[in-house]
Parts: sequence; C-alpha cells; structure tokens
Amino acid sequence: MHLNILKPENLSKDEFFAKCQVVNKYVFETVKKYDGSISAEHGVGMTKKPYLNYTRSEEEIGYMKALKQVFDPNGIMNPGKLFDL
Repeated sequence: MHLNILKPENLSKDEFFAKCQVVNKYVFETVKKYDGSISAEHGVGMTKKPYLNYTRSEEEIGYMKALKQVFDPNGIMNPGKLFDL
C-alpha cells in the first residue's frame, strides 16, 4: 500500500507537516507490527526518514551508510536526505 497524504489548500506547509507526523507515527507503527516496509522502489524521503529503523535493521542501515560513503564520499549528493552522516 502506498499512502500519500495531500495538503489541503487551507493549511500552511508547517501545519500540514506537523499533522502528517502524527498520522505517520500510527501508520508506520502498524507497518512495523506486520513486518512491512515504509518505502518500496524509491527513496525513503524526508517524511519517512525518522522511521527508517522501523523496517530496516541496524545492520541494513549500516550497509546503506557504507554504500552512501562509497558513491558519495564528500557527502554532496542530497546531504541529510536519508542519513545524518
């Protein structure tokens, strides 16, 4: 299931992001409970970044960070988008 929440025109970006964080917590807790994934065929995205450890082990995240270092040793490609290195 891909969940995309659309911003109502009457909400500021900050209000919308805050409300999404509340919803995301419940959604991603359920995903974690059923061994799902917070992301599939593309990147995690800024909204899901804090929840990566819900569906990826420390070992998997370690491998991801190692690959990021190999392909982007200077940290210039999308800095801070997935990891805070």
